[in-house]
Amino acid sequence: MKKTFVLCAALLLSAIQAMAGQKLQLMDITRGDFRGETMAAVKPLSNGDSYAQISADGKQIVRHSFKTGKQTGVLFDASTVRGAKIDRVEGYVMSPDGKNILIQTGTKAIYRHSFTATYYIYSIGNNKMEPLSGGGPQQTPIWSPDGTQVAFVRDNNIHLVKLLYNNSESMVTKDGKRNEIINGIPDWVNEEEFSFNSAMCFTADSRQIVWVRYDESQVKEYSMPMFKGLKPAREEYATYPGAYVYKYPKAGEENSKVSVWSYDIKSHQTRKMDIPIDADGYVPRIHPTSDASKVLVFTLNRHQDCLRVYSSNPLSTVSQMIIEDKVNKYINENVFANLCITDNHIVLTSERDGYNHIYLYTLNGQLQRTVGDLEKPGTRIGADAHTIVTSVYGYDEATGDLYFSALNGDPTSQKVYVSRKTGKTDCLTSQEGWNSAIFSNDFKTFVLTWSDLNHPSVYSLCNNQGKTLTTLIDNKALKGKYDSYEMGEKELFVFTTPDTKLCGWMVKPKNFDSQKKYPVVMYQYGGPGNQQVKNAWNIGMNGQGAILEQYLAQQGYIVVCVDNRGTGGRGADFEKCTYLRLGELEARDQVETAIWLGQQSYVDKNRIGIWGWSYGGWNTLMSMSEGREVFTCGIAIAPPTSWRYYDTVYTERFMRTPKENQSGYDEVNPIARASKLHGALLLCHGLADDNVHYQNTAEYVEALVQADKDFRQLVYTNRNHSIYGGNTRNHLFRQCVNFFNDHLK
Repeated sequence: MKKTFVLCAALLLSAIQAMAGQKLQLMDITRGDFRGETMAAVKPLSNGDSYAQISADGKQIVRHSFKTGKQTGVLFDASTVRGAKIDRVEGYVMSPDGKNILIQTGTKAIYRHSFTATYYIYSIGNNKMEPLSGGGPQQTPIWSPDGTQVAFVRDNNIHLVKLLYNNSESMVTKDGKRNEIINGIPDWVNEEEFSFNSAMCFTADSRQIVWVRYDESQVKEYSMPMFKGLKPAREEYATYPGAYVYKYPKAGEENSKVSVWSYDIKSHQTRKMDIPIDADGYVPRIHPTSDASKVLVFTLNRHQDCLRVYSSNPLSTVSQMIIEDKVNKYINENVFANLCITDNHIVLTSERDGYNHIYLYTLNGQLQRTVGDLEKPGTRIGADAHTIVTSVYGYDEATGDLYFSALNGDPTSQKVYVSRKTGKTDCLTSQEGWNSAIFSNDFKTFVLTWSDLNHPSVYSLCNNQGKTLTTLIDNKALKGKYDSYEMGEKELFVFTTPDTKLCGWMVKPKNFDSQKKYPVVMYQYGGPGNQQVKNAWNIGMNGQGAILEQYLAQQGYIVVCVDNRGTGGRGADFEKCTYLRLGELEARDQVETAIWLGQQSYVDKNRIGIWGWSYGGWNTLMSMSEGREVFTCGIAIAPPTSWRYYDTVYTERFMRTPKENQSGYDEVNPIARASKLHGALLLCHGLADDNVHYQNTAEYVEALVQADKDFRQLVYTNRNHSIYGGNTRNHLFRQCVNFFNDHLK
């Protein structure tokens, strides 16, 4: 009888523990245990009814039907290929005719978008693979339109491989030199701030290569100390440290001089294109057209408030401006991510009317159509809501249909739309949340990705009327695993400050008790155009269903994120009101958020912390020194501390140059406000941060010392802006959680 009672008690306790849910561990989070299943490297094939994808084990490139999602063939198999052998596929580039594939392996990252890799030419017809080049790793290989040539960059020079001539290789440029001349790929600042890694193309007849040349010889160098470290260990620095030196133009300093060139493959003649680029201007993109005599060259002035599109002839070198877009304050960088060139049209987005809308031009620059505000806007932020285009998916020349995603009056919910030639616009996604799409080349079907706060990403195949054909990935296993843990409630909210209306999300502890007083951790980023508040799964400091915020909730915190003024999804006025004084209004809004939270019955106003990474670190420091003492503590990870230390393109887009805006640079920054810092502070930075240099933290620390302010600091050896590698991320987050526990509990 006693044994039976003990057994029953044990079973009951087990059941209670199961009902209570498991507790999260930090290692579970940093290891990525809650990452969902995704569709990686999906590429629509030219036949229109198929897409290709790398298999989960990286051994194959598989073809799937766009109608059923089922596998219809194997385009490449590492285990059966003849010729060269590789362990796994890390990327691929299909030839335009679909007969060959460039297989990528041995990838080594350089900066955010750039990398070197070893590429192989794989012939689908005879199942044979051979190296693209024997001269060393390559960058950004591109196919000629006829599929018979490949151009790539090595050591800052463009090389050309001709398949019809036994893969013979020749050099297109010879003047490339590290830290001096770059051909065909952008320099650091252009890559980072215009989000691209290739600056070359073939003409439509495959006879010429056109590229951007960057002369960075006059750009000043930045040097980062390098040590042996671990994971990976740099044995060359085992006894004496070394340095990584590269060109980094800081605000107001000299940029690379850019020019556009063409190379005639048959005559071997190189020509400089006659394009009226400002002496200190930018070329953020070049793009081929269906006309061999026209390559589109996009230019920006240094203030980045005037975008011009030139139609340039690579043979005559003559250029004609066909589009000019001038806007108030600055051109949003997303115009280049949304750029779409078809056989007869150019699709551009612009905020010229105050909201990001679509403008359809002919290849000669004649405006044919505008897609602006849609009917029935949402009401999350009020009756003045507008439509904001977020992505352009493509333009169907056959039907005149234009496919895109947008926020229609609700900045937290994204849907997929089609604008008909008649002017009518249809919504192709019915579910609230975050919807995005990858369309087939014939626009008859698309892969839809949907999630919301409480549901991980679901991947479905839909037709172009929005009807779901089949579900490819539902992530139900992840949802079940997530729900088996002790997770708190996630919710969206809106509140009003004395200045504006703001959107946020909140994670409350499991079994939240409105009669209790909870400490709060505020997470934010807050930078220009960025959005953290979305009705989407992948929110929070570490994504994965706000998993790090759930961990903090299990420690007894409420976690809150609010998008301040300056962030995206609300139109140009909301986003650009921070112009010339970055950090001022953003910090004010974060302080107002803390004050509003402190007025809620369930919040302990004396236990509110704030943290953020990169711009979020800047925003943390600005908020803690805003003047109103609302934060008990804060953590700034990899923070800028003066815009004088950051790069030209990003900083001057929002601040102009230090010479033009001395007060904005020198009055509005954490260093100038060091004496006003209130609350316990933890600073974290990687010594090898090529983006936000450690210089920012070093100079801020000195200002704190001289202002007699206490703080804690963590420095991570050889780690870049992302601060990861080995056990690094786990260690970083543990220190952050312990810091909050020390000061908020």
